[in-house]
Amino acid sequence: MALIIRSSAIHAAGCYTTTPIRNGQRVTEYTGQIVTKAEADIAYEDSPITYLFGLGDGAMVIDGHSTAMFINHSCDANCETSEEKGHVWIVAIRDIEAGEEITYDYCLYDGGDDEARCNCGAKTCRGTMYSPQEIRRRKAAAKRALTKKRGKRKAGRLEKTGVA
Repeated sequence: MALIIRSSAIHAAGCYTTTPIRNGQRVTEYTGQIVTKAEADIAYEDSPITYLFGLGDGAMVIDGHSTAMFINHSCDANCETSEEKGHVWIVAIRDIEAGEEITYDYCLYDGGDDEARCNCGAKTCRGTMYSPQEIRRRKAAAKRALTKKRGKRKAGRLEKTGVA
């Protein structure tokens, strides 16, 4: 199988196959230096673009430097990632035709206040590259913060009126 990097409608450059890929076939390996998340956070503190891939519980990451770093996110991906014995493989989850862009769902879980906007254009697009679990966690946290803010505002109004 041959992979090429060229312009992508999803995000700048993308990874494309020049030959058909069968469902279940390994497409490529995500390779690069393995560093701690803390080291990566320092190294990329002011960088808007990173090619980091979280391993296991996210304490270690791969600082991507391979063809796989050009694989874009899609909410309707044709591949998924698989961690096997210290390696991260990009694996086809359906048959992929020659000329198709290779994509996988990033399922982001860490990004601070970044909205991680998705540009995949899929009918099922979530609008973000965060995982469904992370979206739920963020919504719950925002709701808790709003409830707390309303409680403080109400307490402040009560103090001003002398009711407490």
